[in-house]
Amino acid sequence: MTSDEYDYPAAQIEDGRKLFASEVNFVKGVVNMKGLPPADRPEIAFAGRSNVGKSSLINALFNRKQLARASGQPGRTQEINFFSILEDLFVVDLPGYGYAVAPKAVVDKWTAFTQTYLRGRTNLQRVFLLIDSRRGVTDVDKGIMKTLDRAAMNYQIVLTKADKLKKSELDDVMEGAVQAIKKHPAAHPRIMMTSSEKGMGLPELKAEIVALI
Repeated sequence: MTSDEYDYPAAQIEDGRKLFASEVNFVKGVVNMKGLPPADRPEIAFAGRSNVGKSSLINALFNRKQLARASGQPGRTQEINFFSILEDLFVVDLPGYGYAVAPKAVVDKWTAFTQTYLRGRTNLQRVFLLIDSRRGVTDVDKGIMKTLDRAAMNYQIVLTKADKLKKSELDDVMEGAVQAIKKHPAAHPRIMMTSSEKGMGLPELKAEIVALI
């Protein structure tokens, strides 16, 4: 069940390319529900454990180096960061979950805020749940999947850093992800495989996103 088993129409691939080639702007970093921008357009969010490569993937999608702040230091993103493509779409970078170099009280606060956002954001179309292909679906990831299930929030697994593994290893990781989502009713059946560094899977991911709006 890889992205290769799904054919995206050429027009959809092109629409995705055009969307992510459009003007994009950082809107704001938000630390509480009162700070959220108006829910006046479709919205997608990227979630994943700390250091999974969320910021790198967002930068690669937009072909920008510094749009989202990437860091080798886990837990640096402590806000919900909003980006806007024209007036068409909000792209949201969620704080990483799991290990973080921050006091426990701080981690607990932004974790609770993130979960409240996921449950209450009415215009949120889908959460793209990033999984490091070198690790596969971990117990921490499964915990987030359960949270998304309880919120009835549609989410889709995106395997990152796929260029770091051999094909046989990727096949094993993909199969593990396929088995994992069978137990989660809110999970989208299509699993994406990407590499921010090599560009692998990015046209397909853009096509998947443009179909939502």
